[in-house]
Order: sequence, then structure tokens, then C-alpha cells
Amino acid sequence: MTVTGAVLWGVNGTVSKILMDSYRVDPTWVACVREIVAGLLFLACAGVATPKLLGGMLRERKNYPMLVIVALSSVLVIQVGYLQAIHWTNAGTATVLQSLSLLFVLLYVCVHGRRLPTVIETIGVILAVIGTVLIATGGDLPGLAWGLANALGNAAMAIIPLALIARWGAFSVNGVAFLISGFVLVPFVRPWAHMPQLDARGWLMLGFLVVIGTFAACGLYMGGVAIIGSMRGILIGTIEPVVATVTAVTWTGAAFSPADLVGLVLIILMVFLVR
Repeated sequence: MTVTGAVLWGVNGTVSKILMDSYRVDPTWVACVREIVAGLLFLACAGVATPKLLGGMLRERKNYPMLVIVALSSVLVIQVGYLQAIHWTNAGTATVLQSLSLLFVLLYVCVHGRRLPTVIETIGVILAVIGTVLIATGGDLPGLAWGLANALGNAAMAIIPLALIARWGAFSVNGVAFLISGFVLVPFVRPWAHMPQLDARGWLMLGFLVVIGTFAACGLYMGGVAIIGSMRGILIGTIEPVVATVTAVTWTGAAFSPADLVGLVLIILMVFLVR
């Protein structure tokens, strides 16, 4: 489950790139549509699998502010940041930059625990910084900025909603958070007014992004991590940037400079150290 979820996430990045480039689809349009539809799917599953948890969460109004915080700090930043990073660079680079979220989590752990990073953690940070600098010097500064925003959102997702998910379940929390984030984008994106000209292939790719690349990937990966543990899940999850890089090269002809490749490798090494 964990491997399949990570692979689907990696493929999801490359399919997003193909959709946006081939049909000139704006990344924020994709994010808005994907969040709303995926949110409805999550809520449908919550209604079937855990209806009492969903009802209880919605009845307690004190949950609403935290749900909004999760939607804005995590889901919105992740979805928009990831797609924009893919738009400006490629799926491989965007997915590797996403791994920098571990640094933000490490910073939180050190500040919260009032401790300094260990020697191994410090080495991981140095590798990540060097890798990021190598990617940045390749000229993809907008992509780097969006990639860092995506990484920050992923770090927030690993910290902020944990208490809500522990009490109300992942389906309920994800469903509401995805819907809120999608509706926040609606007045800015107005998806009905900027419908892209998609043929059957385009609609098939959009359906893949929503159902397989978002809903199924998240469900499989998180379900697998719940069984094997977070550390093994993180290590197995490193297959995601590998898949994204391979598919970016083979499906879209993405080119990586030697500096880019060294930077990607250093950031992946950081994942094995800072875990």
C-alpha cells in the first residue's frame, strides 16, 4: 500500500505537467477542481465508513477554526505550491523539493523540544542546503520558491492536523479541509469561466489526478504507514521523487543538468538522515 501510494504520487506529478503544458491549463485551476472533487470523495468515504466521527466533528463548532487553519496552511499551500513548482520546473524537481519538508519538521521538533540538532541531523541539513543551492543556481528560481512553499505546507500537514485526525479520522478531516481550500480558490479561479479545452485524453488525465493521484494515493500511502510505521513509510516514500524524475524524463523529455542531478541526490540523502 505504501509503495503503491508513493508511486501514484510520483506519476501524479508528471501527469499534472503533461496536462498543464499540453492543454495550457492554469495550475490554480487544476488545484481548485482537484481539491473540491477529492474533498467530496473523502467526505463520501467518511459518510460510509465513519459516519459517527464525521457527524461528531461537524457538530462541535470548536473544530471549525482548526479545520480552516489546516485547509489554508496545509492543503491550499501544498496543492497550489506543488502544481506551480511542477509548472515552473518539472515533476522530478518539484517532488524532490517537497522532501525539504523534513527540515521544517526538524526545526519544529528542535524548537518544541528545546534541543539542538544532532550531528547526523546537522549533516542532513547541510546536504539539503547544498542540494537546494545547486538546483537554484540552475535558474529555476520561481520553481524553487514554489517548491519551498510546498515543502512548508507538507511540514504543516505533518504537524497541525494530527490531533484532529486522531480524534475524527483522516477521511473526515481531509474531506472538510480539501473542500474549504477548494472553495477559497473559487472566487479567484472561477473554474466555470476558465474551462480549458480538453479532449477525451485531457479529461482522462484530469480524472486520474483527482481520483488516482490524489484520493487513492493519499488513502493507500497513509493506510500503509499506519501499518508499517512512520519511519519505514518515510524511507519507502523516497521512491516518489525517483518515479517522478524517471517519468519526467521518459514521458516529457525533461532535461536535468549535472548540478540539478547532484542537488536531487543530496536532498534524497537528507531524507535518509533526517528521519
